[in-house]
Amino acid sequence: MVDMTTLGDDAIAAKGWLKSHKYLILRRVSQLGILALFLAGPWFGLWIVKGNLASSLTLDLLPLTDPYVLLQASLSGVVPETAAIIGVVIVLAFYFLVGGRVYCSWVCPVNMVTDLAAWLRRKLGIRSNSQFSRSTRYWMLALTLILPLLVTGGIIWELVNPVSMMFRGIVFGMGAAWVMVLGIFLFDLIVAKDGWCGHICPVGAFYNLVGSKSPLRVNALERQACNDCMECYVVCPEPQVIKPALKGEKQGSTPVILSSDCTNCGRCIDICAKDVFSYGGRHAKKNDGLKREGEISQGAQA
Repeated sequence: MVDMTTLGDDAIAAKGWLKSHKYLILRRVSQLGILALFLAGPWFGLWIVKGNLASSLTLDLLPLTDPYVLLQASLSGVVPETAAIIGVVIVLAFYFLVGGRVYCSWVCPVNMVTDLAAWLRRKLGIRSNSQFSRSTRYWMLALTLILPLLVTGGIIWELVNPVSMMFRGIVFGMGAAWVMVLGIFLFDLIVAKDGWCGHICPVGAFYNLVGSKSPLRVNALERQACNDCMECYVVCPEPQVIKPALKGEKQGSTPVILSSDCTNCGRCIDICAKDVFSYGGRHAKKNDGLKREGEISQGAQA
């Protein structure tokens, strides 16, 4: 059982506060920096980026289009323009390379809300036995793609998309967006751990599929150094992805986290006092630590 009052203390003692929070800081810089680029125009008249996370134009040159939004629009009968298609290709290529769920942990502003709920949940020791399946988000994804076919001319998800509502709220005044943001916060805090991003959000499900073969992965190449503190499981929003790489389902199994559920957030890297985890390629060299430990054990017995 992990002691929540000392969670992360070993990492801070071993690596220092800055290194043990490195990827958290970088994620916040990324999320807030992206928001700042979009807000610089309506707030200060500095139009570096025009638009929003669904569709934007950077420096009047680079189009970026959310492929999930364009897919919904196409299913509702909208014929995409050339610039939108180019923007989709650029976005798909980026998230294929770095991992689709990177959107969830490094770009999506709602992640800051759900991270706050997860932190407070740990601090308050809140536990719940919610039965939400992680496959629910795929059912939600399917529903958002089917509805435009049934309701011609409307992108149903964008009416309730918390990312869009939060962005509009920041620019024009939160209003009803507060209700959605507060609802997600309370859902994650009281009902289900990492409930929104990990179980419900169809955007995460979509980018999960996009990055299923991504070359950039978190790995546990130094898994032989693991001291079974379990802190990585506590802070990971998708803890089910850790065990196959960290413990190995069989001798010589890959230490690379291959599941596309992984958000590449770096939480496990930050929290680990033994530096077990790191970023690398999906074909990183297999760690023979498990084999060496078996050989040492056999030698000792002999």
